[in-house]
Amino acid sequence: MAHTTYSFADVSMVISHPSKGQFVATGAGLGSISISMATDRSTHDVSADGSVMVSKIKGRNGNITVSAQQTSDLHKWLIKLFSYLENAPTAEWAKAAITIRSTSMQDLIRVTGVSFQKLPDRPFQAQGQQVSWVFMAADIDQAVA
Repeated sequence: MAHTTYSFADVSMVISHPSKGQFVATGAGLGSISISMATDRSTHDVSADGSVMVSKIKGRNGNITVSAQQTSDLHKWLIKLFSYLENAPTAEWAKAAITIRSTSMQDLIRVTGVSFQKLPDRPFQAQGQQVSWVFMAADIDQAVA
């Protein structure tokens, strides 16, 4: 009987910005990564006689949500990047890129035109928490490595 395996330990993520360098996340402090596409790739227009016109749309924009421990180096690096970009020239705002690899699933996802949606909510309570950073992306290219 065939089986498959998955491990988040096989997933790596690199966030980079030409003015601030890169951060390689391979598990330490990283809680989860989620990708959500924003644009419907197809629409149907129905005429009065019932004929359907199908439109193919090439939009590959969407959101990437990265959850990190609130005391992690990843979270601290993202705060520094956000602070830099908040005061940098506007042309710097969407120059970040994210690359996600999953060796066990043979996934390679390249994300460009990345910008922060907002600062994440900041939890303070008895137990440490995850902080969710949401990035908007102009292009999410999902390929098999």
